[in-house]
Formats: sequence, C-alpha cells, structure tokens
Amino acid sequence: MKRAFYWLLPHPLLTVLLTVVWLLLQGTTSPGMAVFGLILGVLIPWITAAWWPETPRGFRPLRMLIYIVIVLWDIMVANIQVAWIVLTKPNSKLRPAWVVVPLDLRQPEAITILAGTVTLTPGTVSADLSNEGHSLLVHALHTDDPDAVRDDIKHRYERRLKEIFT
Repeated sequence: MKRAFYWLLPHPLLTVLLTVVWLLLQGTTSPGMAVFGLILGVLIPWITAAWWPETPRGFRPLRMLIYIVIVLWDIMVANIQVAWIVLTKPNSKLRPAWVVVPLDLRQPEAITILAGTVTLTPGTVSADLSNEGHSLLVHALHTDDPDAVRDDIKHRYERRLKEIFT
C-alpha cells in the first residue's frame, strides 16, 4: 500500500506546497485554479521523482523549525553587524579570514543546509567543500579570531543539524 501511495505521490508535502504557491500566484481561489494547482502539484513531483535523492532517515521536523528561527534571528543580527562594520571601518581596517570548518556531518542534505546557512548569514560565505565532504571552507568578512568563527559555526549550526538529521 505504501509503495503504491509513493508511486502516486512521491513527495506529498511538495504537492501541497506547489498547489498553495500556485493559488497564491494566481491571486484568486476559484475551484478551477485549485484543481489545476493540484494537477501541477501532483505532476511536477511525479515527473521529477527519478532525480530526487532518498529521503533522509531520522529527520526531526520540529527541531528544524527551531533551527529556522535561530537562523532567521542570526541573519537579522548579522545584517546589523555587517552594516556597522561597513559604515565604521575603512577597508584598510577590515580583517577578512578564510576559515576551515571540519565537519562531523555526513548526510549531504545536512551539509547543504549548513553551507546555505553560512552563506545566508551576512558576513560569511561558504566557498568550498572538501572532496570527501569532511570540511567546509568559509570566508568571513571581518574577524579578530578565525577560530571563534569556526567554533561558532560548529556550535550554533552544525550541532543542531546533527540533532535534526540523526
């Protein structure tokens, strides 16, 4: 039964999301648009299912919601910090640094989320992932202590992602 359901709806949450986004983009919620959105929501995941990676085992959605709130807060705080740095420090006073962050994460989805989180946070950019996926190269706009940047990424983000993707 589960296999038959998967064949029909390989990604049910994506189906719902696509349907809702379609209705929001239309600006109207007529029955015809809802049905068409549902058709798109079923067809798009079904057609692209062959290229999707396997669903990660042990994923904890509630912890992911907490992680998202933390990241959104960090993005707001980092925006203010970067604005302050740009407004108060001349370029000659900036101390950019390359930081190698050794990774304990092994799931590709978790590593991708970590790299995206680092890049989304103003002042840092994920630049490279080692061939084995054991370390992430991060560029920091301004830091007096590159080790603190590494430790902050590991403690604030990677530790939580390890709890999410157990």
